[in-house]
Amino acid sequence: MDEVLLALVRSLHSLTRPRIWGYLLTPALLALVVGGGLSPWLYPWFRDALLDLPPLSWLLSWDWPGLAGFLATLGSALSLLALAYLLATLLAGIVVVPWLIAAVARDDYRELAPMGRDSLLASLVNGLAAALGFTLGWLLTLPLWLVPGLALVLPVYWVAWLNRRTFAPDCLALHATAHEARNLRRDHAQRLLILGAVPALLAPVPLAGLLAPALAALLFTHYTLEALRRLRGGAVVSQ
Repeated sequence: MDEVLLALVRSLHSLTRPRIWGYLLTPALLALVVGGGLSPWLYPWFRDALLDLPPLSWLLSWDWPGLAGFLATLGSALSLLALAYLLATLLAGIVVVPWLIAAVARDDYRELAPMGRDSLLASLVNGLAAALGFTLGWLLTLPLWLVPGLALVLPVYWVAWLNRRTFAPDCLALHATAHEARNLRRDHAQRLLILGAVPALLAPVPLAGLLAPALAALLFTHYTLEALRRLRGGAVVSQ
C-alpha cells in the first residue's frame, strides 16, 4: 500500500480510540482561546498594514478604494486564520506530539526500538524555525495571491510546508537516530509534503481548521514510524 494512503488509513483507525481525541482537541482549543482574544487587535492591524503595502496601495492611488478594501479584508481574515493555524501547529508540535508518539507507538509499533532522544528544547527550536519560515514565506508571497489560481495553491503549499517542517523532525526524534532521521526526511521529502497538504485542505475551514495541525501530527506519526520500521527491515504493508 502507498505510504501516504497507509498513513491515512492508520490515522483513521487511531481516531476510533477516545484518548486520541483528547490529544487532537487540546491545541485547537488553546489556539481558539488565544486567537479569539487577540483578533480584535490584530485584525485592524493586518488590514491597515495590507492597505499600506503594494499592490493594495497602488489600488488606492488609482482611486479604487472599494477593491482595495475588499482585498485587505480578505487578506486580514486569511492572515488571522494562518496565525491561528500556526499557533495550533506550534502547540501540537511541542505538547501533543510526545503524547501521540507514546500512544501510537505503544499500540501500533511496539517492535520499533526508540534509538533517538526526545528533547523539549529541540522541539521548541524546530517549531520556532518552522514558524519563522512559514511567516516569511506567507508574507513575501501575499502579492502573488492576485495572480489567478495562486490564491488557491499558495496557502495549501505553505501550510503543507509548515506541517512537514514541524512534524517530520519531531515525530522521528524519539525513535530514529540522527542518521536515520536525516535520510528519511531527505528520501521522503516529496511524499511528506503531499502528506502535509492533506490536513492543509482543512486549514481554511473556520473552527474545524484548528484541528488540522493535530491531525497532521497524527498522520506524520504514522508515516514516519512506518517509514522507520521499513528502513530497519520490519515492513508491514497493511493495517
